[in-house]
Amino acid sequence: MSMSSSAIVARPATAAPRRKVRILSRRRRKVQNALIAYSFIAPNFIGFAVFTLGPILFAFALAFMHWDGSNAITFAGLDNFWRLFEDKAFIAAFWNTVIYTVVSVPATLACALGLAILLNQKIFGRDFFRTAMFFPYVASLVAVAVVWNMIFNPEMGPVNMILYTLGLDPKDMPGWAADRHWAMVTVILFGIWKSMGYYMVIYLAGLQGINSELYEAANLDGANAWQKFIYVTVPQLAPTTFFVTVMLTIQSFKVFDQIYMITQGGPGTSTLVLVYHIYNEAFISWDLGYSSMVALVLFFLVLAVTIIQFRRQRED
Repeated sequence: MSMSSSAIVARPATAAPRRKVRILSRRRRKVQNALIAYSFIAPNFIGFAVFTLGPILFAFALAFMHWDGSNAITFAGLDNFWRLFEDKAFIAAFWNTVIYTVVSVPATLACALGLAILLNQKIFGRDFFRTAMFFPYVASLVAVAVVWNMIFNPEMGPVNMILYTLGLDPKDMPGWAADRHWAMVTVILFGIWKSMGYYMVIYLAGLQGINSELYEAANLDGANAWQKFIYVTVPQLAPTTFFVTVMLTIQSFKVFDQIYMITQGGPGTSTLVLVYHIYNEAFISWDLGYSSMVALVLFFLVLAVTIIQFRRQRED
């Protein structure tokens, strides 16, 4: 009896260390799994921290400094911020960016949706036309911009030749990129043409995800094509439209490459946008502090517009 009782008493004493060993082994496994996961994430995160996060934080700090890239950095306080209100180029760039965004976003969205609906039908050569519409997005920007300038050449471009054959007086011909009144129109048309193919593909994916039974029910109710578009297609594409709108808005506020290739901000300041103004101040004038302040304003502008869009989406 004494031996059995002692054995019974000894069992809990040996069970406690085993539980501790099990707990420690579980913790080690969790730590090992976490280290393995972080080892996969680390290269991407290190690259992001060094080449993206670090420069962003440095630019935020540089917005309140004076620096030309070679001399010592000096503290500027809010001088760069107050300078924005006296800079006519910044004011012109700000309003040009707003105009470009307000016009190009709904126009690109409408063209992309229209192409997606058309090319979602069973028509002859559908795959060819899908590829042709998507091609400008993946084509070389330099080559596309050169062709675009040739097409819209004021003197011998095919667009003005077509307008001339239609009876338009040569004096009333648009100057396109060479005319300060038409330069922004040229840039907007180029942006719509180059981007609508990409967003058409996104809308095609959204259209193919709509349940066909909804259209069948609409047919039974006697709905015509327009009613099916308004009451079935548009509501079902609401998440896709929201995504496309946010992406297009951010892309429009950051427009630079086509401005650089087609007009370089001219004539005058008719197509000068915020990102191109940042480029001029940073790498032409070498006023890195002031250019960082313009970049900071652009960052908060895009952030504010994006937050407003997300809040409206939640309310809807």
